Amino acid sequence: MPRIVMKFGGTSMAGIERIRSVAQRVQREAATGNQVLVVVSAMAGETDRLVQLCREAAPLHDPTEYDVVVASGEQVTAGLLAMTLQAAGLKARSFMGWQLVRASGIHGNARVEAVEAVTLDEALTGGTVAVIPGFQGVSTDGRLATLGRGGSDTSAVAIAAGVKADRCDIYTDVDGVYTTDPRIVPRARKLTQVTFEEMLELAGVGAKVLQVRSVGLAMREKLPLRVLSAFEDLPGTDIVAELSGDNMERNSIAGIAADRNEARITLTGVPDKPGTVAQVITPLADAGIAFDMIVHAATPNTGSSDLTFTVPRASLAQAMSVIEGLKTKIGYASLVHDDAVAKVSIVGVGIRSNPQLAAKMFEVLAERQINLLAVSTSEIKVSALIGEQELELAVRVLHSAFGLDTERAA
Repeated sequence: MPRIVMKFGGTSMAGIERIRSVAQRVQREAATGNQVLVVVSAMAGETDRLVQLCREAAPLHDPTEYDVVVASGEQVTAGLLAMTLQAAGLKARSFMGWQLVRASGIHGNARVEAVEAVTLDEALTGGTVAVIPGFQGVSTDGRLATLGRGGSDTSAVAIAAGVKADRCDIYTDVDGVYTTDPRIVPRARKLTQVTFEEMLELAGVGAKVLQVRSVGLAMREKLPLRVLSAFEDLPGTDIVAELSGDNMERNSIAGIAADRNEARITLTGVPDKPGTVAQVITPLADAGIAFDMIVHAATPNTGSSDLTFTVPRASLAQAMSVIEGLKTKIGYASLVHDDAVAKVSIVGVGIRSNPQLAAKMFEVLAERQINLLAVSTSEIKVSALIGEQELELAVRVLHSAFGLDTERAA
């Protein structure tokens, strides 16, 4: 009997009427004979409200108590959906994250270690629809732990892998993965297939459809993944290991990603010696601060260098505080920051074998006088840090230059 995980985001769960709509989708899936697990997010806006309450209660709050508060949103929607399914005649029950998901690491950004699959197996084989709050688990110290913003995607994929599900469907407020944000480029096209590698890079550089960790986990577990609309019965996007059918000949570039959640930090006059970068980056990593686009440039014949890197805009104040506390140890001359920056990226499996694609990106941006503040690359991605005010122009011209806004990319 096929086993399916269905994950519904916050907009899907925003009120009783929408929860009833979700229940109807779950009911249709169960009516086909599938065993169904449902992972839910909190109602849209609820987690933000709970985070703000934590800040008002104590600006420097205990992260373990923070997790207790912010995890409550998903517990509410799980219970409400289970009730709604029961009222519709289905055998259903809710579980709590701490009953199923073992997590480790930093509170507020914990990582899944294991899923208690036996508990879910018993429920599913008994014909029960299992409803599970996403975003949470139990830490090694026995406390409730959350998985970071967007963590319900990771919960869904981890649970699907744990129970050996045949597929994990992510229902959201968009009907698939597009070549770029349609709000920036109305002619953006929905992709029928995207590789795990491409989706991992797109998610990592600003595409908000799926959380990065969830894609990486699905890729590692070889778990079929689909992105579907929670509001319309439309074909979605399949996340696959390799492109197939008509998609095998699609454009080498899958999409253009835009990310405004960037801030740039520069340390000037840093000693130009081995270990300097580690002295800066390691404390940030220990504090749970993500970083990207590292540029270390030595000044000839001076013994000093400049170190530039980016962090999420929301982490800027914390990152600055960490580095300021290390000034004596690092020995930098000055510390400056800029949060009026953004990142634009091209992503596609074709980049691996065609260096002309990166060259074309730089040429197109140069033609529009868009200055590059930093660049980072991977096998299938090229990202450029630019001024935030130039981001939408950059996305539009790159989308057009790579033929993504045509009916069939060349």
